[in-house]
Amino acid sequence: MLLAGKWVDAAKTFGVYDPQDNRLVAHVPLSTKEDMKRAIDEAEKSFKRNKNWPTHERIKVLKAAVEYMNENKELYAQTIATEGSKTITEARGEVKRAMQTLEISAEEARRLKGETINFDQNEGSENRLGYYYRFPVGVVGAITPFNDPLNLVAHKVGPALAAGNAIVVKPASVTPLSALLLADAFEAAGLPKGMLSVITGSGKDLGETLVQHPAVKMVSFTGGLNTGEKVAEQSGIKHIGMELGSNSPAIVLSDSDLDDAVSSCVSGAFGAVGQNCIGVQRIYVERQVYDEFVKKMVFQTNALKVGDKLSDETDVGPLITEKEALRVEEWVQDAVEKGGKVLTGGKRDGAYYLPTILADVPDSTKIVNEEIFGPVVTVFPVDSLEEAIEKSNHVEYGLQAGIFTKNLDHAFYAVQHLECGGVMVNDTSDYRIDEMPFGGVKSSGLGREGVRFSIEKMTEPKVVAIKLS
Repeated sequence: MLLAGKWVDAAKTFGVYDPQDNRLVAHVPLSTKEDMKRAIDEAEKSFKRNKNWPTHERIKVLKAAVEYMNENKELYAQTIATEGSKTITEARGEVKRAMQTLEISAEEARRLKGETINFDQNEGSENRLGYYYRFPVGVVGAITPFNDPLNLVAHKVGPALAAGNAIVVKPASVTPLSALLLADAFEAAGLPKGMLSVITGSGKDLGETLVQHPAVKMVSFTGGLNTGEKVAEQSGIKHIGMELGSNSPAIVLSDSDLDDAVSSCVSGAFGAVGQNCIGVQRIYVERQVYDEFVKKMVFQTNALKVGDKLSDETDVGPLITEKEALRVEEWVQDAVEKGGKVLTGGKRDGAYYLPTILADVPDSTKIVNEEIFGPVVTVFPVDSLEEAIEKSNHVEYGLQAGIFTKNLDHAFYAVQHLECGGVMVNDTSDYRIDEMPFGGVKSSGLGREGVRFSIEKMTEPKVVAIKLS
């Protein structure tokens, strides 16, 4: 692991396994609380040494890291697809996005500016002038999930370094290799020693140490709601940015391009085997086109190829562990026992779970109200846009939503009334580019990611007022 600029081992290791066949892929250091404390202490020292790290050098390092990744992009893709759930095609897409994230970070480092302030708006301050500028918070602590093991790390490391911070990353224990490869890129890029650490090990052992350490001035967390609540409780008075998942809806109106809506919903529901915080989980379809929509969606879902992740022909791979597949199976069984109907899928084989469409599921079930984080989607007929929005807003999440319609009045009504952080018109909640503000309301998190918005969270404004004689 990369600890304060040095590659170090630990007394103990743990295994990283391919979820497809449970094959041992690598042994990784099992860090201790003392390792984490050392990484944070060294990060603080490195930040102080590099407190005046010039913007042009930050840009140079970020761009050099992108060049290194581009030269080794197939290695990065193979690693993502081997340690995680993504197919090789999806993994290659993630590598491309991670490089874009770092490119944007380099660009935003150049645009990190303040503003002049008109102090003479206040009577008696006619002889004052000044401005504010933004300065880095210091040490950022980052905890990242398994489902995007490279790009979601880049979304924390890129903005942190662009702002001039040091950062300590605790990657998901099941997918630590991609984060270590990202550290490789920054070492090759000439990043000052100690400005980045990637500490591998148990979240239970390391997470609390990371978020509670007084030198850590900002915590950036992506993961589940329960863990997010613990992070918020333990962090104390410091900046916190959290993305905590969702249960995203899609609304399909009768005036929409139905074929486009079906294709988008299939992709949005089953891409990355449904392990996606903005994946489609609930679809509300106007009753006039409900039967036709369902028929077409079942047909397209059945055409998806489930199999070997490393095959270019595969559309859907396994879940991250068999335990997760068993959990998904239990949720589906619960929905069926309470009246739900399986239209397709509903079968498990080890860590694989077939893409599944459910209908007639009661609103009170767990699968309607919580985040399934698996390849399962529920479909419901509705009689109006207003009903669809009311049902969409019913859950305690609000990350993103989608609506399909050719009517601008309907589109903007949805934009105004859907309770979420982003509305995608004629697309599903699954659409995102890495520059846009990304985050949600209610239990979906605090603050926004997206490079510029992360940088704002990772910096503080300082006001300068000058009194002239």
